[in-house]
Amino acid sequence: MKTLFKGLVVGLCVLALNGVALAADKGTAEEAVAMVKKGVAFVKANGKEKAFAEISSPTGQFKDRDLYIMVYDMKGINQAHGANPRLIGKNLLEIKDVDGVYIVKGLIAVAQKGSGWFDYKWPNAATKTVEDKSTYVEKVDDVLIGVGIYK
Repeated sequence: MKTLFKGLVVGLCVLALNGVALAADKGTAEEAVAMVKKGVAFVKANGKEKAFAEISSPTGQFKDRDLYIMVYDMKGINQAHGANPRLIGKNLLEIKDVDGVYIVKGLIAVAQKGSGWFDYKWPNAATKTVEDKSTYVEKVDDVLIGVGIYK
């Protein structure tokens, strides 16, 4: 009986530690906001061309675990993307999540107010499942800069 109990305790500890490790691999809301603000400052200091190249660079400074910057103009055209550079130049205004929520339209609506969060569902590359996601955006000039987190 004691051996079974010890085994259960050890098993629960391992599960708990794995959960902590997985949580540490995910960016937080505070980190997402900080990355957006860093991106906005970089655009203002260096101009869009240099900033968008840095944001889209596979080895750029705007990547941290599952956090990365995405940039859209107010028409829905992707200007820079830290996770998928193949999206650059594409109009993604009509893209929807699994529930039919217009993602880029929602991001634009929030950015037009200045800044804020927008919620939707998106496939998580790490877990291979659709998860709740929230993206913080700020408008700078005629583009929005956003970073999303999985909840």
